[in-house]
Formats: sequence, C-alpha cells, structure tokens
Amino acid sequence: MNDNVDLLFQRYGPRYRWYATATAMVGTIATVLSTTIINVAIPEIMGAYGIGEDKAQLFSTAFLATMTGAMLLNAWMIEHYGQRNTFIFSLSLFVFASILGGVSPNEDVLVLARALQGISAGLVQPLAMLVIFRVFPVEQHGKAMGMYGIGIVLAPALGPTVGGMLVDGLSWRYVFYVAIPFSVLAIVMANTFLPDREKTAKTVPLDTLGLALLSIFLYCLLMGLSDGRRLGWDNLLIVGRLTTAALTGVGFIFWEQRCKNPLLDLTLFANPRFTAAAVVTVIFGAGIFGSTYLIPVFVQTVQHYSATQSGLLLMPAGVVMAFAFPIAGNISDRLPSHIPIALGLAFFGVSTLLFYRVDVNTSFWHLAILISFGRIGLSLIMPAVTTASLRSLPPSQLSQGSGATNFLRQLGGAFGVNAIVLRVQGETLNQGAVIAATQTASNPVTTDLLQKITSLHQYAGLPFDQANAMAHVYLGQVIAAQASTLAYREGFIIVGMLFLFGLLPTWYLKRTSEINSRPTIN
Repeated sequence: MNDNVDLLFQRYGPRYRWYATATAMVGTIATVLSTTIINVAIPEIMGAYGIGEDKAQLFSTAFLATMTGAMLLNAWMIEHYGQRNTFIFSLSLFVFASILGGVSPNEDVLVLARALQGISAGLVQPLAMLVIFRVFPVEQHGKAMGMYGIGIVLAPALGPTVGGMLVDGLSWRYVFYVAIPFSVLAIVMANTFLPDREKTAKTVPLDTLGLALLSIFLYCLLMGLSDGRRLGWDNLLIVGRLTTAALTGVGFIFWEQRCKNPLLDLTLFANPRFTAAAVVTVIFGAGIFGSTYLIPVFVQTVQHYSATQSGLLLMPAGVVMAFAFPIAGNISDRLPSHIPIALGLAFFGVSTLLFYRVDVNTSFWHLAILISFGRIGLSLIMPAVTTASLRSLPPSQLSQGSGATNFLRQLGGAFGVNAIVLRVQGETLNQGAVIAATQTASNPVTTDLLQKITSLHQYAGLPFDQANAMAHVYLGQVIAAQASTLAYREGFIIVGMLFLFGLLPTWYLKRTSEINSRPTIN
C-alpha cells in the first residue's frame, strides 16, 4: 500500500475503507446514471428535434464509444496525476457536459455532450474499482465489489424511473441535470478521502498512436453500424467507415504488441483465467446494456407506456438488486467464481428468453417480475466476474487489468446496443412486409376486420369512402404494432441466448486455477 494511503488509514482508521468505497460509489452512480437515464427521453428528443430513431441512436452510441476508449486512459491518468486529481477532473468534465446537454440547441450539440459524458464515465469507473481493490484485503474483494456493484447496476436500473418522472413532469432536458448533485458530492469526498499522487511515482509517455487508432476504430465501426441500414450497406460512406474500422482495429492490435508502454496490455490475455473472465465480461456488457435499451423502448413504442411508467417498470428490479448485490459479493468470497457466474448467466438468460411471449397485452407486473428475476442474475455475475479477472493478475498489472475489464464491458455494451437495434429495426421491416403480404381480399380475417371498422366509422357519421380509408389506416397500425412486437421478441431471444452462451467460458473458468490469497495490493 502506498504512503499516501497509509496516511489516510492512520487518520481515519479501518473506517477509511468504507469512506473510500463510498466516494467511489457516489462518483460511479453519477456517471453510470447517465448511461441509461436518457433512454426514456429518446421519444421526446426525437420529437423536439424532428429526428428519426437512427439519429437518436447516436446519443447512446456516442456515449458508449467515448466511454469505451477513455477507460484505457485510466491507468496513464492515475500514473501522471494521481487518483484524487483524475477523479476530480473527470467529474468536473461530467458536470460541464451535463449542463451542455441540458441547454443543447440541436442534436449535434447533444451528441457532443453525450460524448464528453462518456469520456468522464470511462475515466471514473476503472478508477473506482481500483480504489476498492487497493484498500480492501483480498479476502474481502467480493464483499467490496458487491457494495460497489450497487452503483454499477442499480443506477442504470433506477435511472429510467427518475428520468421518466422528469420527462413527464418537467422536460427531457432535466435528465441531464439529475446527476450533477452526485458529481459535486463525489468531488468534495474525493478531495478528502482519495490519495494524492505519489511524488516518487514513475511516469510513462502516453500511447498516442494507440489511442488514435482505437478512437478511429470505435468511431468508424459504431457509426458504420448505426447508419448502415439507413444509407444502405453498399453505400460508399458505410463501406469506407467499416473498412477503416477493420484496418485501424488490426493496426491497434499490431501496434499494442510492439509498443513499449501500450494503452492496452495484451499480455493480460496470456492469462487464461483473465481471458475467460474477459469473454464473460463482454457478454455481460452486451446483455445488460442491450436489455436496458430494449425494455423502455419496447413498452413505450408497442405498449404506449408513458416515460414515467416505463421507468417505474424497472423500479422493482432496482430494489431487488439493492438487496441482492451485497449478498452476491459475500457469495463470491466464499465460493469458486464460476459457480455464481454460471448461476447468474442462467438466471438472466432464462428470464430474458421468457420475453418471447410479450405483446401489447402483457401486464405491467408480469414484465416487472421477469426483469427482477433477471436482475438477480446480474447481481450474481458482477462481483464474481470482476474478482475472478483481477485476482488472477499480479500487482503490477492491476491498474491495466482494471481498465481492460471495464473497457471490455463497455465494448460489449456498445456493440450489443448497436447490433440489437439493427436487428430489431431490420426485423420490424421484414415482419411488416410478411404480414402485409397476407392482408388480401381472400383473407377472411382481414376482410372481416375492415368491414367492422368501416361500419364503426360509418355509425360515427363518416361517409363510406372515408370510413373505409380509416379502416385501412387502422389495419396498417395493427400490422406495424405486430411487426414491432415480433421484432422485439427476437431481440430479447438474442440477448437470452447470448447469456446462455456465456456458460462456455464460465466452464473454462472452472478448469483454471485461482489465486485465493495474496497481500493487499498497492
């Protein structure tokens, strides 16, 4: 443990561990809250700026892309500026970006604000994890991660509830302001409880080429996927973006293997236990961000929930996680990591697969129970997969490992959201075309429906031509709703199957050895 941390322990005693954890947790809540709180506001933002879902998707893509890239900057920032200064800078940037998002005059400024928020969140989250691992002994890592995990997963779960109330009661702009008080509180706490930079700490130059290659790769890939369906996959711009992404992605890996001070230490993946946990981490990120995006949008577009209702839908799951996370953390300290991870993957995978029957008539509590059941699984996964990956590393690689673990989770989230949105959009069009093709004069169900709707409008006083036209409009709405329902069902099935696929690397975790004890890490 470094001298500055020793001084803080001498000043505050054993309680300092919980002061440091609380500081990390408040900062994490502030930044993670912004990850999903905007989801319930997307329909309002689309209406305010007159944009489509493909453009609105950039709000999530910009955040996840910059957040993913910034996570690998964490180790370099800590070495140069120390934990306290990095934490305070990141949250100050977050406050500025939140204000910018709240006052944004157009969608381009809003995308910029989300990108800046992502940079801040990407710096804070690995740092928070590092703080906890350095102040707790190894036998309490699971317990500490259980407490910290409340902020990682509870904030995205409760964010839509708070956001929905703000959207319905005030304006969508207020979703950007809600995390500012948490940020200010975390800055004050960090100034008191986080250690300053060690004067004797060695510094290394920033891997600027690696950062540039990674940034270009993430931007081109995510933007290419985002605009591909709208512009066409054979569009020269899309082909150019995806080709550039492939070249810079390969170039990044090639350079990181040869760089003296790499942004991402690829030797981490020579550790089989870390690699197996990394695969589970990617799946975890894709699943949690994909499902958290799908659920609010599904209930608002198909079931016509208000923003508040869609947020309240996730509230029971948040309460469940608040109780489940500390328990899950203790379990991960007492059982081999693969057991809680496997149980968590199975819980979440099965609960998501059960969404294959949802439709416009599915009740609020039926959905809430399924979501809560899945969140028990997430609570089991998070502490166990984190401790499994970081316990397997030597102290010298802990900072790099923390950044890489968070990077991989967000990378999975960024790809997961984009891939699922693309699939749902494409399947909506395909299912709509298939259903529309069956609506012919020879289809007795269709003709009977049109006759009944036409008669109802005629009874209301419309002439036959207008009544018949209104009946066909209604039929089109029914087809669109049914097509969307089938598409979202497929999206939920994909997420569920992805989590069940994660059982394979979890099985490999069982076969690898785990470092069960070592001194507290500096």
